[in-house]
Amino acid sequence: MDCSLAARLLKGVRAATLSGQRPQILPRPVIGESWNRMLRSGVDPDRDVRSGLLSPEELEERRQSSVLLEILPVLREALVTVADAAQHIMVVSDADGRILWREGSAAVLHKADRLGFEPGADWAEQTVGTNGVGTPLVTRRPVQVFSAEHFVMSLHSWTCTGAPITDPRDGQLIGVVDVSGPLETMHPATLSLVGTVAQLAEARLRERHAAALDRLRAVAAPVLARIGGRAVAVDVQGWTAAVTGMQPVDRIALPKSLSEFSELSDGRAWVPTLGMCAVAPLPGGWLLRPDGPDGAAEPLGGTRVVLDVSRPRSWSVTVTDGTRSWTHELSPRHAELLYLLALHRPGGRSASGLSEDMFGDPTRTVTVRAEMSRVRRYLGSLLGHRPYRFHEEAELEMVLPQSPADLLPHSVAPGVLRSRSAPPR
Repeated sequence: MDCSLAARLLKGVRAATLSGQRPQILPRPVIGESWNRMLRSGVDPDRDVRSGLLSPEELEERRQSSVLLEILPVLREALVTVADAAQHIMVVSDADGRILWREGSAAVLHKADRLGFEPGADWAEQTVGTNGVGTPLVTRRPVQVFSAEHFVMSLHSWTCTGAPITDPRDGQLIGVVDVSGPLETMHPATLSLVGTVAQLAEARLRERHAAALDRLRAVAAPVLARIGGRAVAVDVQGWTAAVTGMQPVDRIALPKSLSEFSELSDGRAWVPTLGMCAVAPLPGGWLLRPDGPDGAAEPLGGTRVVLDVSRPRSWSVTVTDGTRSWTHELSPRHAELLYLLALHRPGGRSASGLSEDMFGDPTRTVTVRAEMSRVRRYLGSLLGHRPYRFHEEAELEMVLPQSPADLLPHSVAPGVLRSRSAPPR
């Protein structure tokens, strides 16, 4: 590949796009969509406008509190030597796009300093435009950004390849691992390499999670053996370690209020799908003892459901019933499913209809049913099935982005793409 020729062609594509003309060669979809986001948000294509660096104390605090610290050895082992040999650097950012660590070629590190690509810097899309850190945070998939594919002109001498890392324990995006360097060092295989290493890091988190559940199970087993009635031991993300007197499930949605309980005292809390529970702390989790009978239905009269899909990287559903309220952070897939169901209220959507909306294929009903089963673990009777639908007695509100084009930017679901291309309200 002639990197210089490719860079010149991309400069022409970018110039035509920014001037409102249709370029002879269209940018790749992931790049074109990012450029459109930058144009809507007012990012200056001729210069980046940075927020200040984190102080050394703030940077160290973020490093020590980040889940990424647990997998940093995996990332280093897999990428630093390769990056150094290829005149690249490895960069690791948190979910806000703040650079936490970077390692690799000393010469390339010096060049990165001149670009402001340094620890503590903000490399979110809305700050420096399309890039290999901020763009994967929005799209939720690996992205390679070469030369003039960067929205901001000062980055055109650079190539970046980043992949998002998701914590499998709670589905939350925790950061990006990126390999970057001068444009002439770009290699197409870097995209596959970085994506594979991100998956390897996530696998390591799953292994650590399984070991932590085993430790919690060993602590909870003798406690549950002495309890009469229903009880379940869960970790802090709601994953079940042990259960007695009730049907086991993989995970229970926990209200945010549970984190406010003292680790030294018992309390009571309302837990979705379980109702009121006595709550006691366990090392690494909680012991929940429901009051009501197994499978007790949640009250629906006066229940209000707020589905918030207005943000580019995080989405939630909040349920309020009288004085009780709880919020659940949604995975990208669940945000898509609940949005599509909300569009088809009150009639709902069949499994094949949702499959068509999600994948453009009405036959992928097994996947849809499995995901909807997981959604019902925290929404319970608020979601009906055959067809899938929000309960008619619940008040539903959707919070949407100002522009339809900014709806769930990670999504490639046909039903979401149709909404995203709709004219502004």
